[in-house]
Amino acid sequence: MTSLAVVSATTAIAAQSTYVNERFGTVCTFPGDIFTDRQPEPENGDGQMWLSADGASLTCSGIFNVDDDTPKGFIAGEKASNEPWYEVTYSKAGKDWAVLSGVKDGKIFYERRLFGRDGVIRTVWIDYPPALKSKYDLLVGVIAGSLKGP
Repeated sequence: MTSLAVVSATTAIAAQSTYVNERFGTVCTFPGDIFTDRQPEPENGDGQMWLSADGASLTCSGIFNVDDDTPKGFIAGEKASNEPWYEVTYSKAGKDWAVLSGVKDGKIFYERRLFGRDGVIRTVWIDYPPALKSKYDLLVGVIAGSLKGP
């Protein structure tokens, strides 16, 4: 059963698209045959969002780390959030990265942030309906793992 899941995830990622953000140098690779609906780029040029036909979304972006946030500080702040319909159920931090997962507005989310030495935080955010957990759980690690900067 595990090998079938790996084959399915590999097949789903076969039609890869790579996004490079000109403003922050944020890069992420994702299955372009799943995230097909590219949304208009924000005026500030900080990133890009794509939607899938089945209700998932993917955002790849960057922001200046104006508050000198750290991976552990970011996680602590998110866990302390009083935002309605938002719950962090998993978190992990390294020296220059943080990962969160949980539920927001009824969707499962997965977020990875890279805290660059250049003062930029690069982020990939993926959310999807709980009914699609088995499909997207196979993809989020690969997509989030592709996040990088200069």
